[in-house]
Amino acid sequence: MSKEGSAREAIFGHQHDRIFERLSDLDPDLAGYIRDFAYDTVYERPGLDLKTRELLACTLLLGLGSPDELKTHLRGAMRAGASEQELRETLLFAVPFVGFPRVVAAFVQLRSLLEKQAKQGSAPPPR
Repeated sequence: MSKEGSAREAIFGHQHDRIFERLSDLDPDLAGYIRDFAYDTVYERPGLDLKTRELLACTLLLGLGSPDELKTHLRGAMRAGASEQELRETLLFAVPFVGFPRVVAAFVQLRSLLEKQAKQGSAPPPR
C-alpha cells in the first residue's frame, strides 16, 4: 500500500517523510519493519478505527515512558479525530495502571503539543 491514504499518512501528515527519514538514518531495516509491520499491517487491520488505535497507542506509549513517540501519537490521535477532551480522558485513565509520574509527563507532552498548535492557529490554547 502506498503512504497516500494509509494510516501512516493520516497520523504523520506533512511530517511523514521527515519521520521515516529519521528512522532510516537510525537503521534502514528498522524503518522498514516499523513501516511495513506496525503501520502497513497492524494499523490497517479491520476492527478498530484509527482514532481508537491512536488513543490506545498514546496509552501504551505513556506506560512505556516514551515521551517523543507519545507526542507523535498525541498529534496523530488529533489528526485521526480525537478531541482534546478525549486525549485528556485517555491520559487520566492510565493513572491507576501506571501512576501519576508517567501521566504527569504525558500531560507535559500534551500541553507542549497544544501550545505549538495554538501558536500556529490550528487549535485552541491549552487549559
